[in-house]
Amino acid sequence: MQRIGQVLKSNGKDGGVLVSFPDIDLEDLDLQEPVFIEFDGLPVPFFFESFTRRGTSRAIVTLTGIHSLKDAEEVCGKALFADYFEEEADEDLTGWTVRDADGTLVGTVSDYEDIPGNTCLWVRRPDGTEVLLPFHEDLVLGLDEKSGTLTLSIPDGLL
Repeated sequence: MQRIGQVLKSNGKDGGVLVSFPDIDLEDLDLQEPVFIEFDGLPVPFFFESFTRRGTSRAIVTLTGIHSLKDAEEVCGKALFADYFEEEADEDLTGWTVRDADGTLVGTVSDYEDIPGNTCLWVRRPDGTEVLLPFHEDLVLGLDEKSGTLTLSIPDGLL
């Protein structure tokens, strides 16, 4: 998931919050897709109920489940994440060679599966079978753009 914004402060008594989106163009936001806020280290999905632009990089928003000043204050200072901004990068990996941590050839990326909060890569093995592997920053050991090679720390049992 990519960090797309930060909740700056509450706005009103009905759960509205002022959100800053410094690193993305507001036109690129898909208001039908969920955004995520981490609670206890886990991403919790929220949907936009209302969205009113305030300048070029801020907006007053209402998110599902946040309908009071108390709820809004609880998310103040928290980051907003989205995973649909990563799709283009995942598509660019199609055709890349995948190797395990020890250098063993795993196969070639044939496609990706965009599961919210858990993007996965379809990898075609040398024997023609396909395996679905998690594509998470904690598992990526290396990305060599010159050779088109992706090195992953693949958890036991997935191959």
